Amino acid sequence: MDGGNYSVVSEFLLLGLTSSQEIQILLFLLFTVFYIASMLGNLLIVLTIISDHHLHSPMYFLLANLSFIDTGVSSIATPKMIYDLFQKRKVISLRGCITQMFFIHTVGGTEMVLLIVMAYDRYIAICKPLHYLTIMSRRMCIFLLTVAWSIGLIHSVAQLAFVVNLPFCGPNKMDSFYCDFPRFIKLACTDTYKLEFLVTANSGFISMGTFFILIVSYIVILITVHKHSSGSSSKALSTLSAHITVVVFFFGPCIVVYVWPFHTLPIDKFLAIFDALITPFMNPIIYTFRNKEMKVAMRRLFGKVLHFTKGTENTCSF
Repeated sequence: MDGGNYSVVSEFLLLGLTSSQEIQILLFLLFTVFYIASMLGNLLIVLTIISDHHLHSPMYFLLANLSFIDTGVSSIATPKMIYDLFQKRKVISLRGCITQMFFIHTVGGTEMVLLIVMAYDRYIAICKPLHYLTIMSRRMCIFLLTVAWSIGLIHSVAQLAFVVNLPFCGPNKMDSFYCDFPRFIKLACTDTYKLEFLVTANSGFISMGTFFILIVSYIVILITVHKHSSGSSSKALSTLSAHITVVVFFFGPCIVVYVWPFHTLPIDKFLAIFDALITPFMNPIIYTFRNKEMKVAMRRLFGKVLHFTKGTENTCSF
């Protein structure tokens, strides 16, 4: 690769999802509803866990952080995607493209590690219940969360280090609604075979490896739960099924997009939508509808809000 800087491209033209105005209106309505619902749902989970002392446990601490991360996942590319639906010329600057990729992979890498931490938390809670609070102390939870963010940051910076100085001197059309490494690298004016392999190794194989680690972990936990036929085991199964569903939703699109990222897959844009919008929207539904403690805590929170509102109205009436 030539060390010279040939970059003359200062922005990229995003081709988006469709050129049909009717479909764009439909997508605008759908994406806006999903985005608002995702943000409100995840923020509600964070607020509920913070405000309710009954939920001040390691599992809910990690769940609150997952919901916080999901607000980031939703907000990196979705607002611009919604805004661009009615733009004839959908563009993003070179610097904006690099920034978007940095946050996508930092937050995505962090979520991968956090899902492993959540699986470890369930393993300790179910397989070593007497030592659970000792092992999963507040200090340990904060340490594991710090490790998750550190790995996510390293994962993102490691990839950016290879592509940030790529020369761009030719076509600037990107067949997508957001910036990501596979399509970004393909536009470079140089031989990118090695970079393609590095991206596949970094994102693709890490996604696949993490997914298999999580599946094996949950199989071990399910075998342990199966040996105990009690009321607590049914509660554990309900919690585990929610975790496994989230893992499948998160890693399925990642594996397809990144393990074979340089082949033309007509569905990869829609899988990206699933990862950026649908999964963060589904997480609050999965964890809330299958968790009695969360539903009870939310009712308590709504009760406090209504009581506070009525109290304010009565004060104002005087």
